[in-house]
Amino acid sequence: MSDGLRESATFDRATIHAIQRAAATGVYDIRGWGAKRALPHFDDLLFLGASMSRYPLEGYREACGTDVVLGGRNAAYPIHLDIPVTIAGMSFGALSAQAKEALGRGASEVGTSTTTGDGGMTPEERGQSKHLVYQYLPSRYGMNPDDLRRADAIEIVLGQGAKPGGGGMLLGQKINARVAAMRTLPQGIDQRSASRHPDWTGPDDLTIKIQELREITDWEKPIYVKIGASRTYYDVKLAVHAGADVVVVDGMQGGTAATQDVFIENVGIPTLAALPQAVQALQELGVHRQGAKGVQLIVSGGIRTGADVAKALALGADAVAIGTAALIALGDNDPRWSAEYEALGSAAGFYDDFQDGRDPAGITTQDPELAARLDPVEGGRRLANYLRVLTMEAQTVARACGKAHVTHLEPEDLVAVTIEAAAMARVPLAGTDWIPGSAR
Repeated sequence: MSDGLRESATFDRATIHAIQRAAATGVYDIRGWGAKRALPHFDDLLFLGASMSRYPLEGYREACGTDVVLGGRNAAYPIHLDIPVTIAGMSFGALSAQAKEALGRGASEVGTSTTTGDGGMTPEERGQSKHLVYQYLPSRYGMNPDDLRRADAIEIVLGQGAKPGGGGMLLGQKINARVAAMRTLPQGIDQRSASRHPDWTGPDDLTIKIQELREITDWEKPIYVKIGASRTYYDVKLAVHAGADVVVVDGMQGGTAATQDVFIENVGIPTLAALPQAVQALQELGVHRQGAKGVQLIVSGGIRTGADVAKALALGADAVAIGTAALIALGDNDPRWSAEYEALGSAAGFYDDFQDGRDPAGITTQDPELAARLDPVEGGRRLANYLRVLTMEAQTVARACGKAHVTHLEPEDLVAVTIEAAAMARVPLAGTDWIPGSAR
């Protein structure tokens, strides 16, 4: 029998490995993707399909709408999407130019939007994106007024679900000549994005910044404000008061290209907990689901299936955003590269060292030989297929609940199968009328 340290519930093998790695290297662990710990999520909710008390709609014969309008509160040209699933911000730098082009192609094919991410706007993405949202981040990398005007909306990023309160990272091996020129950075040197915007310290300054962006773009573009889920109720209220047309709430299951593991697993709150708080804030301000004069809510962080989409809409979101799932649809962690993932010390389905720039699928890399493996046309087709499936699944659920539009789904259509999910989502525990924490 070995006399070495044995695994236990507290010191499991992952924890033991983390301690050993920290002791050997003296540096904290950096990785991509989102939280891997088990958290209450949309899987813990179920729909109450119609039968006698409510009538279902006949599939494929009775219409179920999926369109959504974002940003009509103040913008002259709000965004009209055909489906309520959008592509979240992922930067050129973190992703290859081919991946950014593929995201634009896939999103445009089904009539939805994609988002630039940090680092500026690439011709590949702008050229292939019918609706492109420009992210305005604390780093200001690649930012210029001309690109703001060329975008279809602007998203001011105050936080990200994987790292609320923290900035991003882009390691030197991914900063090639093109990335360095776009971001005004030295080539090959690690960079860390700021955790907060340099020109404001609170909500009043955000109000001024939103006004500046409206003036730059002649009041044409919707202004989004994105927050990492933490003090969601208060942050959403402050964003609305500052003048946001759309609020984006990103739960801690949201992915990232690279940040400290301690951030990903220990900072923020689950998407399921953040969504009802955001809806409550919008309802109290009288702007939730109020048509053109309302403030729309986009939710992201762990969206994988059409059921997740439908559940988010039922809880009050107007649309969702996907990031990690979109990369998987493009071909990330594809088994055909299994041998190369294993050579990197990982495996297909497990690879998360996106910061290293050695992605065999050519998605999260700036290596020209690896990036060339991703065909933007084929990747765009795969993404479009996936988005169609998400939409059809959401429609299927909505029809089963008797709804003629996916946004007609409501909390009354849901129950929870765990006490934690019932309390977070504020829906009854299945088989009861009990919502944990409620007065009744």
